[in-house]
Parts: sequence; C-alpha cells; structure tokens
Amino acid sequence: MSKNRQTALVSVAILHVLLGYAIVSGFAISVVKKIVEPLEAVNVKEEAPPPDEPPPPPPKEIEIPPYVPPPEVSIASDAPTNSITTQSIVARPDPPVVAPPAPAPPAPPALAPSPATPRGRGNVFSDDDYPSASRAAEEEGVTRVAYVVGTDGRVTQCEVLQSSGFKRLDDATCSIIQRRFRFNPATRNGQPVLERKTQPVRWRLTNS
Repeated sequence: MSKNRQTALVSVAILHVLLGYAIVSGFAISVVKKIVEPLEAVNVKEEAPPPDEPPPPPPKEIEIPPYVPPPEVSIASDAPTNSITTQSIVARPDPPVVAPPAPAPPAPPALAPSPATPRGRGNVFSDDDYPSASRAAEEEGVTRVAYVVGTDGRVTQCEVLQSSGFKRLDDATCSIIQRRFRFNPATRNGQPVLERKTQPVRWRLTNS
C-alpha cells in the first residue's frame, strides 16, 4: 500500500469520527454541509509493484574426488642398537729386513799438480829495481803480493796482499813481476795448469 493511499484512508477515518461526533452533539447538519461541499474525491493511482527478481541459478554440483588414504611412511631409526662386535687380532708378520747397499768405493784422490818452477835468472829483485823517488825519500818496507802463473809460464795477474806502506814500492813490485818473471808452468797429469803463488819482496836501502 502506497503512502498516498494510507493518507487518504486516514483522512476518511477522521471525517467519519467528526461526523459521528457532530451527529451526537447536534451540529450534524451544519457540519455535514460544510464538510460535504469542499469534499472532493481523489483517485489515487496505485504504483505498479516492482518486477519480480529472477530466481537464483541452481547450485552447481561439485564433484568430490574419491578418498585416497595417504601412503604409509616408515621412518628408519638412527639410534644405535646394542650390538656386540667381536674383532680378532691377527698377528702381522715382521717386515723383511733389507740390507743397505754397500757403500761405493771412494774416488781416488786427485793428484796434486806439479808446482811451477822459475825459468832463467830473471825472477829476482836487485838494487837497480829500486824506484829512484823511493830511494830519494828513503822509503823502505816489505810488499807481499799474489800472482797467477799461466799455462805459458808468464804472470797474468798480480795483487798486493800486504802493503809496504808506500804506494810506489807496491806498484813497482807487481810491475817487475809481471814484466820480468818467467816460469815452467805447473802440470797435472802431464798437462799445464794455472797456479797461484804468493811472494814477499823486501825493499831496503844499502850504503852503496
């Protein structure tokens, strides 16, 4: 029922109550005239009911898969068991004794070379070899030198091992040895070889 219709029905009910009260109170005729004249009938259109909602679709059938029981799982326990193991002791044989190899015979000692020998009479110092500047300065001393005799008998190297205290005397010593000294070379197994010699030379002034 619409709201307009409800309002109209309420109004009609009120009019009926007023008419009944007017009749009872003696004013029915006057009230009826006043009320009936402006009374108009109103046609109230009823609103069309809303269309019915379509019925919901039927529920879909859900296929329930058959129940498959889970596979049985066996769990291996790692806990040690009270097992008793026996071990037999086997005697091991002694390893074979290997004799050490015999030591190699020692090599024969190398033959010492035959030393070089002076050749001629030039392997000496004389007063004539005294440097004039050293003689004038009265320089004296002992020069110790080392020199190498080559395979041809000549002196190839000379160095001062101990100085006389005067450079002129030291230089004269090596210069005379390399220039003048000659040797028969040292040999080993008949072959000439090098030899290193050392020699002291005394420089001393004489009264002459």
